[in-house]
Amino acid sequence: MKQVVQNYKSGELAVLDVPVPGCKPGGVLVRTAYSLISTGTELMKVSEAGMSMLGKARSRPDQVAKVMQSVATNGVPATYRKVMGKLDSYTPLGYSLCGVVEQVGAGVDDVKAGDLVACAGNEHALHAELNWVPKNLYTPVPDGLAPRHAAFGTVGSIAMQGVRQGEPQLGEVALVIGLGLIGQLVVQLLTAAGVRVVGADPDPTRCELAERLGAAACGDPASTAVEAAVAELTGGHGVDQVFLAAGGGSNQPVELAARLCRDRGRVVDIGKCRLDLPWNAYYEKELDVRFSRSYGPGRYDPAYELEGRDYPIGYVRWTERRNLACFLDLLARGSVDVEPLVSHIADFDDAVETYQSLKDGDLKAVAVLFRYPEQAEEQGESAAPEVSVPEVRRTGTTVAPVRSAKTPVRLAFVGAGNYATSMLLPHLAGREGVELSTVVTTTALSAANAQRKFGFAEATTDLDAVLGDKSIDAVFVVTRHSSHAELTRQALLAGKTVFVEKPLALSEDELAGVLAAVEESGNDRLQVGFNRRFAPLLQEARKRFGARTGPASLRYLVNAGKLQHGSWYLQQGAEGSRFAGEGGHFIDTASWLLDADPVSVYATAAPGNEDLQVVLRYPDGSTATISYVTTGAAGFPKETLDLIADGKVLRLDDFVRASVYSDGTVGRKQWVSSRLPKARDKGQNAELAAFIKAVRTGGPMPVPLESLVATTSATLAVRAGLAGGAPVTLARAR
Repeated sequence: MKQVVQNYKSGELAVLDVPVPGCKPGGVLVRTAYSLISTGTELMKVSEAGMSMLGKARSRPDQVAKVMQSVATNGVPATYRKVMGKLDSYTPLGYSLCGVVEQVGAGVDDVKAGDLVACAGNEHALHAELNWVPKNLYTPVPDGLAPRHAAFGTVGSIAMQGVRQGEPQLGEVALVIGLGLIGQLVVQLLTAAGVRVVGADPDPTRCELAERLGAAACGDPASTAVEAAVAELTGGHGVDQVFLAAGGGSNQPVELAARLCRDRGRVVDIGKCRLDLPWNAYYEKELDVRFSRSYGPGRYDPAYELEGRDYPIGYVRWTERRNLACFLDLLARGSVDVEPLVSHIADFDDAVETYQSLKDGDLKAVAVLFRYPEQAEEQGESAAPEVSVPEVRRTGTTVAPVRSAKTPVRLAFVGAGNYATSMLLPHLAGREGVELSTVVTTTALSAANAQRKFGFAEATTDLDAVLGDKSIDAVFVVTRHSSHAELTRQALLAGKTVFVEKPLALSEDELAGVLAAVEESGNDRLQVGFNRRFAPLLQEARKRFGARTGPASLRYLVNAGKLQHGSWYLQQGAEGSRFAGEGGHFIDTASWLLDADPVSVYATAAPGNEDLQVVLRYPDGSTATISYVTTGAAGFPKETLDLIADGKVLRLDDFVRASVYSDGTVGRKQWVSSRLPKARDKGQNAELAAFIKAVRTGGPMPVPLESLVATTSATLAVRAGLAGGAPVTLARAR
């Protein structure tokens, strides 16, 4: 299928061939009929992409702050690779469309294949021929409403949420500053609510359009016309609400709002404009400044948008989806008219030229639509057959054979997110004797990006085809945590050697399922991404520490820090706790240093936060204490470790510096890493080298399966320990 994309580093726009997205549970696969260009938000993004690196930084100070934090935590080289990787990737455009349901995912019962729906979301309602859209981001289109009009649903919801924040009452007067696409819709919604509207915009054609659509008067904000109209309509008191629907760097809109608003009036920011509030003006009138968050309640909440958890209507009357449905209803009843806003309809294949014309100013438009091929114009009925997904064929024992030194090891990646593209694939792309065969994702564009950047021979969303391809030697599972166990199970049953990022499983049942697949297939060729034991600095420190004769004490401080709002790690219902997701790293490292698997786990948590203390006991009496904290200082190193035994101390400082101290008969001896490494090397490259060697030679896997299972069981036991308040004894894996 085709999709409009942009490279944020170079500014390049393209219509790219990408795989069809998979139809996941909780959503629908939609074939687009019309998608709407947001001439404000999208053109701002397109313009930013054309800036220099300095210009990009100045336009996004919030992202610069994140980069500086990453430098403090991960170092300059790793941060540079991560930032450049993100910048030099294709990003999607679009967030408002109308299309036909082509396939229905599990758990969806409110629409069926062939239904016309309006869709929202900058990750789901993209300028693409097909999109997967979760349940709370689509709504059925009322009978008789034209698909091209229903494509305005998202921007209509944005305007509607802004109007709701202003709480307009019958007979009031409002001022709308900025008469672009959102401003024109705000004018109509206010008029439909019985509010008299004055509009302000320097473009006379937009002022004339707003007056045709219901505004009482409009004019240039720099002239006296707007102020005179407000004075006449309000008897000199000022407007009840001001809606800021303008963009740009001028502070004129907020100053005009203060001058023309009545005492204790409301100012609602809908657009992205400069907000240097003149303190005296806002203080003297005690103005109520409000912000409108996009489409409404539910926005930026993964539980609502991705997991389909609706808010009870008795507590939240107007959510994203209800705003979307309400706006479509107003369109269907004729209370709002978007046809006069349509300046241009372009064929989807001409998307790049259309964006360029808008950017250059050759095409002056309020709203532009993309029309997709083979779509019914007014009926909205484009019934398409459901996509048939073949079942995976599960055979008996299919362990990969030893390969010739001249035959490349062929790899497939399931998932191509940030970790895969920044920490794994850079070490594999171009590696001698390795061929990146296929990348599989549910999001089409991420597969296309990975194919372009790392040289995969093929990009697809069809996992079954990869598992059934006998030429593929090994499968990397680098998806979200909740899918690891099932994808690993399927790959093992298909006879593949498997590299799965941590965690291997999120529950005892999932772990049992993986082990059942090993038993059924006879295939135990499995590696979990516990990379720290492969870190060169830690390997050298362990060698310098030497053998021990007595029990050891190990302390591991993990300064994990707070997660950003919206991180999928916070979706504990679906993805498990944060420690369940990454705690295996630290347990595996401790067990490797102590050369044993734990026999019991005790865990306790600080009340009201995610800070954990985990104590592991080992067969010889050694103990390891892992302090996993989220409340520490961001500037402090993420990982520090001390191992103490037999009069010796091993110290690791965040994979940047290591030292070993010992007291001998002659005197005090010590070893300190001779120089700082160029970057924190946490072992990914060495781990991958060991994995590729095992695949090529058919030799033992880098970490025994028994150790992987023991680490996973210990990680899972932390949850039971927190619940029971007592040590949990671990049964040995068989």
